[in-house]
Amino acid sequence: MRDLIGYGEHPPVVGWPGGARVAVSLVLNFEEGAERSIEAGDARDEDISIFGGWSADPARRSLMKESFFEYGSRVGIWRYLGMFRSFGVPSTVMACGVALERNPEAARAIVRDGHEICGHGYKWRGLVGMTPDEQRAEIRRCVAAIEEVAGVTPQGWYVREGITEETRGILVEEGFLYDSNSYSDDLPYSVDTENGRHLVVPYSGDTNDARFWGSGSLGSPDDFFSVLKDSLDCLLLEAEEAPRMMSVGIHLRIGGRPSVAMAVRRFLQYAQEQDGVWFATRAEIARWWLDNAPAASTASAFAEEAR
Repeated sequence: MRDLIGYGEHPPVVGWPGGARVAVSLVLNFEEGAERSIEAGDARDEDISIFGGWSADPARRSLMKESFFEYGSRVGIWRYLGMFRSFGVPSTVMACGVALERNPEAARAIVRDGHEICGHGYKWRGLVGMTPDEQRAEIRRCVAAIEEVAGVTPQGWYVREGITEETRGILVEEGFLYDSNSYSDDLPYSVDTENGRHLVVPYSGDTNDARFWGSGSLGSPDDFFSVLKDSLDCLLLEAEEAPRMMSVGIHLRIGGRPSVAMAVRRFLQYAQEQDGVWFATRAEIARWWLDNAPAASTASAFAEEAR
């Protein structure tokens, strides 16, 4: 059943470490090489529009389109790892198993620099339309690839095109800490599954470089900086009553381009100048929330208790 109530008018007051008011989660989406492609043996290429409206026939291999994806793995990942080192901030890398298999050097560097790897599917696809057994197999294949290449076990899960009613119960069975296949809140919340409680750490579509994707793209890097800055400013104001969380989503082939990366750099500088900002991985946020949040089993239950 859908939850349209959440925490209600008075969300829980859960202070972040050091008295921070907003937890900022930087997310790198590492999907390059995991997209549907004829080169990889798929029947069709990824059917997307790029470069302001240009679109390639998905039934024919396009080296130009492949090169668009390749930029993220060849250049974008290194640009952001370097940037995050210079600012001393951690991130969560939502990585497809195939993407890491095709660039093991990057996989090792992500872990070396202290970033979290979150399972993003073995290939760049969702679980909608899969049976529970098919979902479990996809999840396990992704985990095995990450463990093999990066040497770590993912604690979080997020996939393109979403999950099914059964997914969160499977994630509990498989030992996951959280998933991020939700855009419904500014705070983590728990849901009940047939296998026990499960934590959701929501993601965001507006503070995300997807706005630069394809013919429907909007704005400029300056606009992206403004969206990030205004989002943080709003959440900092609201956090006077209850601390909040903010996600920043970056796709390495999109936000990895110099102009967009510069907007992110400006945001990091701005955010570090503000009082009460905690940069954290999603796993860190999840663990802190589980240790410090109210015991109510769901957001709606909390709202009911508050009333």
